[in-house]
Amino acid sequence: MTYGEAYQMGYVQLENSEIKEAKLDARLLLEFICDTNRNDLLVHPEREITAEQEIKYFQCIERRATCEPLQYITGEQEFMGLTFLTDPSTLIPRQDTETLVEEVLLHLHDGMEILDVCTGSGCILLSLLKYSNDCIGVGCDLNPDAVLLAKKNAEMLGLDATFVQSDLFEHIEGKYDMIVSNPPYVETAVIETLDMVVKGYEPHTALDGGADGLDFYRRLVTQAKPFLRKEGMLFFEIGYNQAESVSRLLAEAGYIEVTVKKDLAGLDRVVYATYMELTI
Repeated sequence: MTYGEAYQMGYVQLENSEIKEAKLDARLLLEFICDTNRNDLLVHPEREITAEQEIKYFQCIERRATCEPLQYITGEQEFMGLTFLTDPSTLIPRQDTETLVEEVLLHLHDGMEILDVCTGSGCILLSLLKYSNDCIGVGCDLNPDAVLLAKKNAEMLGLDATFVQSDLFEHIEGKYDMIVSNPPYVETAVIETLDMVVKGYEPHTALDGGADGLDFYRRLVTQAKPFLRKEGMLFFEIGYNQAESVSRLLAEAGYIEVTVKKDLAGLDRVVYATYMELTI
């Protein structure tokens, strides 16, 4: 079978399974299996692929046809210009979350200490460490498999970070200049309405933010205080309709300079604030 024939058969199978990006996904999976790039399909469609490549490719196509995320099949996803390992223990890094990283970087100075709560794959913390100098980073997650994945990503990227299994701040020590978090924030009832790629494969524990989606924000704004230095900053990713509610939680908890930032789609995506430790 030629490269071009495999691609055509792959995307037809995905189209028949009503996969939205059938042609793109078929090409990306072929490139993944054959270790090729986009030009190969244009320049060398007549090239023969091996029997082993053919078998592996159509196994991947069958998995994608069931709506399994492409990133779980290939085991990787690009985020902030870096490649991260992915697996079903964590959410897939998303472009929306780059807004959070970019906003934190605007306030991050060399040598700061950062805590990433609900770290998942570690993509937020590791991106911050990659694009800063001499910062110290700790990430925590309730899921021990996520912690293991984050450690693998740190090793792959050659970055020095500490990752611990912890229910929010349960096993965290010390104080930090910045605490960042992309916590579960989807309303429980909404999860079943999400695309099958999300609700069928990504971990619900990393999605479910309770009845109103705010459960973790309520815990975080209160529990973060003992771990923030004076004038330390707390950054959250939020759902598109949560800016007002999360801002109110921060203000009521005594944080100042509460600020909302939008993502590239013009939707509210980040809320951050400053902690002023009371002194007597």
